[in-house]
Order: sequence, then C-alpha cells, then structure tokens
Amino acid sequence: MYTYDEFDERLVRERVAQFASQVERRLDGSLSEEEFRPLRLKNGLYLQLHAYMLRIAVPYGTLRSKQLRQLAHIADVYDRGYGHFTTRQNLQFNWPKLKDVPAILSLLADAEMHCIQTSGNCIRNVTADHFSGVAHDEIEDPRPVAEWIRQWSSLHPEFDWLGRKFKIAVSGAPHDRAVLKAHDVGVRILRDSETQEIGFQVLVGGGLGRTPMEGKILREFLVREQLLAYLEAVLRVYNLEGRRDNKYKARIKILTHEIGIDVFRAKVEAEFAQIGTASFAADLEEFSRIAAHFAPSAYENLPDVSRKLEAAQASDEELARFVEHNLYRHKRKGYAALTISLKAIGAAPGDATSQQMRVIADLAEKYSLDEARVTHMQNIVLPDVRLDDVPEIFSILRENGLATANVGLITDILCCPGLDYCALATARSIPLAQTLSRHFADPSKQKEIGDLNIKISGCINACGHHHVGNIGILGLEKKGAESYQITIGGDASENFALGELLGPGLPAELVPEAIDKVLAVYLAQRQPGETFIEAYRRLGLAPFKAAFKEVADAVA
Repeated sequence: MYTYDEFDERLVRERVAQFASQVERRLDGSLSEEEFRPLRLKNGLYLQLHAYMLRIAVPYGTLRSKQLRQLAHIADVYDRGYGHFTTRQNLQFNWPKLKDVPAILSLLADAEMHCIQTSGNCIRNVTADHFSGVAHDEIEDPRPVAEWIRQWSSLHPEFDWLGRKFKIAVSGAPHDRAVLKAHDVGVRILRDSETQEIGFQVLVGGGLGRTPMEGKILREFLVREQLLAYLEAVLRVYNLEGRRDNKYKARIKILTHEIGIDVFRAKVEAEFAQIGTASFAADLEEFSRIAAHFAPSAYENLPDVSRKLEAAQASDEELARFVEHNLYRHKRKGYAALTISLKAIGAAPGDATSQQMRVIADLAEKYSLDEARVTHMQNIVLPDVRLDDVPEIFSILRENGLATANVGLITDILCCPGLDYCALATARSIPLAQTLSRHFADPSKQKEIGDLNIKISGCINACGHHHVGNIGILGLEKKGAESYQITIGGDASENFALGELLGPGLPAELVPEAIDKVLAVYLAQRQPGETFIEAYRRLGLAPFKAAFKEVADAVA
C-alpha cells in the first residue's frame, strides 16, 4: 500500500490548518454560508437534510487496519457510532458538528487520510477494481496507476474549479469491476496483442444522473509515459469548452455528446500534441517510486485446495454458503479474496458500526496482510486471505453480524442515503432496500434467482446507480407522495447497458410485488444456467413489461 511521504504529510496538514481557520470564521460570522459553501465542499463537507455530512477519501478503496480503527474512533467520538461506505469507495459520516470538523480532519491526518476533493467541482477520489493486485484475471495491478493519477490531480491548479465534478476510474482486468463506462474518464489497462506492451485504453463521457450516458473510447492505446499528458489534454479541453452556464449541462458527457466524440477526440489529440510528454518524463520515475509501494506481498507457498476449509464446510451449511458467494478466486494458490457483505438482511446497505469497523480492522491485520478494500457495491474485501483461515474468519464475522452470504445476489442491494439524509433526495431509498432485503431473505430463494443486483436511487442524481442495475429503482416525488420507477436490463460490467423503464411509478408497498412478477417471468422462461441479465437480453423487454403491467394497472 502507498505510504505518505513528507510532501503528502505537509500538504494534508496545511489543508487541515487552512480549513480550521475557515470554520472558525464561519462560526464567528466572518464568513456567510454562501461564502463558506465552496470552501467546505472542497474539504468534503456537505450540508444535508438534518446535519452536516463529511466524506472521507479512500483512494482506490484501500485501507489499513489503523485507518479503519481511526474511522471507528471518529464515529464514536464525533458521530453516532457508525459510518456509511459509498459507491465511490469513500466513507461518510452523517452527523458531525461543524465545530468538530477540524478535529476530525486532524485525526484523519494522523492516519494518512483526508477529505480533500471528495466534493466540489474538481477531480474526485480516483476509484479502482476492489480486487486490484489479487484478481486471477488481472493484466496489471491498477493501484499504482490510480495513485499516480491521484497525485497528479490533487489540488491541480488548472483543474481546481471545473465546470462540474470529474470522476476517474481505473481497471486492470478484462472483466470490469470499476464501472469504467459510467465515469467521466475510464482508464483500462491492456496488453498490446502484437508487442505485448502494457498500455491504456481511455474512455470518456460516461455518467449517470439525470442524463445517463455510456462512456466512449477516446484513445485505443497509450503507452505509460503518455498517460498523464493525455489526461491533462482531456481536462484542458473540457475545462475550456465545457458548459458553465447550466450546471445540468456542465459535465464532460454533455460536451462529448454535443460536439461528437470525433470532434472531441481531435481537440484532445491537438492539445496532447502541443503538451507533448517531455514535461511528464520525470513522472515515470515517480511512477516507479509509487509502484514499489504495491510490490507483491510475501505469499506462502500453499496447496490449491484447503482440506481444513473443505472439512469445515461439510459440517457447517452457513459456512458453505458463505464460501460459495463471498469468496473470489485469488491469483495465488491457497488464497482467496473474501468479501464482507454490509448488506445483512434488513440493514441499511453500506452502513458499518464502529464495533464492526474494529472487527474488520482486526481481521485485516491478522488474516489479510493488514489491508481491506471498499467496493463500489458498498461492501468490504479482505484481499489476501489464506483458505485455511476462512473458517476462523467466518466464525468471527458471524459473531458480529457480518457473515451474510449474499454477494452478487438479490439482497446485495446498492442504495444511496435517500430522503432519510440527503437534501437533494425526492424519496426514501433505505427503507425500500430494507423491505426488499427482508422480502427476499430466504437463502434458497436467493440461490434460485442467482446472480442479480438491485440498485436504488432516491433522486434523479443516481447516486444509487439505478440506471445500471439489473433491476433499477428510482424514487421520485409525485403529487406529494413517493413514487418508484423500475427499470430492468442495466449492467455495470464490460457489457455496459442502461436499464429500460417497465412502466409508471409505483408506491413503495407495491415494489416487492412488481419485482416478484418480473422474476416470475425470468424463472419460468430462463434456459439452463442463464442469469437474469442474460435472459433479459434474449427475451427482450416485452414479457417483463407485460407482467409489470398487472401491478401498474391495479394502481391505476
């Protein structure tokens, strides 16, 4: 993992002191809320429906055990004993007091953490595949590239006040686990089929929200020394030509759509040629320095199969189910990446108590080379677990309400905070997620349905990624009541797709019945081994829409 050097440490400490002064001036009235707003946003501080919300950066989702413990400590002292893990691999505290924020930032700095650029119109937290460095299908670990981009983009003077927020994701595997095509810029590591050289494919113009769009290929292949200069060119073109008269049309996806990808590409290539790579040549040395922090771990030479784990599974049905759904194939024999679901039946998706954070920290320290990962699906991964240790880990997880065996299943629901917290929301999302979780709680039913994700947003801004849910749910206000639109067919993987609307919005109490109708079509008409998304692509929207209409007509 990356470790701060003297420059990182000084930058973060200076920023803490600067914001502490700004908070002091807001509290004594020297700064109005209008003056304070852009300053607090640049430091990850939102004013939500009931209180401030502080968003902590977790670059590419990677945490040390000491960092998790520090987050737990902050949750106990300055919040309400829990934190919320987000779809951008960050963590949010929902109840901090303004006067306490400087103290929180100082505690974060003690653990090599910060809130810089987790909000505001700037380059946000760089995200990555949560199985980075350990995935069996990986071409190259994307974390050094993500850290390289993070350092380049942090407080970049030219891009500190963009027209809108800007999000970058990096993946190093053919299977996309970072939702590249839903980002302003997606960077895919690939290998040239002829020369075998490692390079990058660059995608641009993706995004969800009120105008969902799929990212398009901007450059098929860049060598490593070209990457930062090329990103610089992309940001310059966007910064100069993107809309600033209308915040709803200020994203790079709108610019690329309005002028066309070919015109946008020509502008970027011209800027890239003007920049050249000479000014970035020294960054290859910096990349090598960064990459050294991510050198492969000192793995043991282990057999491919754990007899200890096999024997434990044979006598524990819950453990067997956990192994089936929550373990992912590691690149090294005898190891696995273990996902801890933060989606216990009836729980608020993505929430973890301070005690649970400490438990995960202890497990990471003892069993996973002192490392944990936040996923964009709002779960936590222990990336380097010996198969022999899985029974002991599972036992501890079970004792602490963290052993839910549902990763990738219908109760592994992605969900934004919604109207329970967010000032932008138009409907509640957490209560609906909890209802659906209970509705599909039966493990045998979940297994029968198979791979399927539900994603819920409480407003059109789509923080719950509903557009790319196999089943997506959007909560809106309609005539003073909450109404939920349902889409199906969304896909966040390399087979990226936006969901299609089934029909008019429904009241929350009818959403489970509507989903039951949709699933009945799937279960009746699927072919052997076919997942929900595969069946949808074969059958098309019509049979699902007809089933949904039975519920919608009853409402009408």
